[in-house]
Amino acid sequence: MTLYLSMAAFALASSITPGPVNIVALGAGARHGLVASMRHVSGATIGFTVLLLLVGLGLYEMLERWPQLMVAIRWAGIAFLFWLAWQLAADNGELSFHATARGPSLLTGAAMQWLNPKAWLAAVSGMGAYAVDGDGPLVWQFAAIYFVVCWLSIFCWAWAGTALRNWLANPARVRLFNRSMAALLAASAAWLLAN
Repeated sequence: MTLYLSMAAFALASSITPGPVNIVALGAGARHGLVASMRHVSGATIGFTVLLLLVGLGLYEMLERWPQLMVAIRWAGIAFLFWLAWQLAADNGELSFHATARGPSLLTGAAMQWLNPKAWLAAVSGMGAYAVDGDGPLVWQFAAIYFVVCWLSIFCWAWAGTALRNWLANPARVRLFNRSMAALLAASAAWLLAN
């Protein structure tokens, strides 16, 4: 039981902290509402869990053999973050309060995790700490725990964004909020470029 609690604590620490996926969840909750944000929340959770499983089952060994793949993933992730930041910064600030409002897609959430260096670091370090020997049942148990914790963590960010919706009823405030989120995403990408 101590091992499972430790796994859950690791998953919480790496899932709840600010990062590109959580910033997008916050913005999606504020802009589109909680229901429309669930595709992003679920997609990001599924995307990360698949990444975690594949790393635990040997993907990282393949990437060590071909480091240029890791470099390509890193550059694609940085470009994607800058693109998202641009989209937020250029937004007109008009919120959609209609039930048909579409937030980020399930696929966008999943792709963000695969292009997110924070996700790769969490997957590699988590599997290195808890299933370094590739023990199949342990890899699957860790992934199951991580799935639940990750979903709840990203959901909290989307919910927090939804809580900001009333404050963001003014398009000028939305533009300020979007540009703040864009600055955070751009800063994340710039930090990745520098390191």
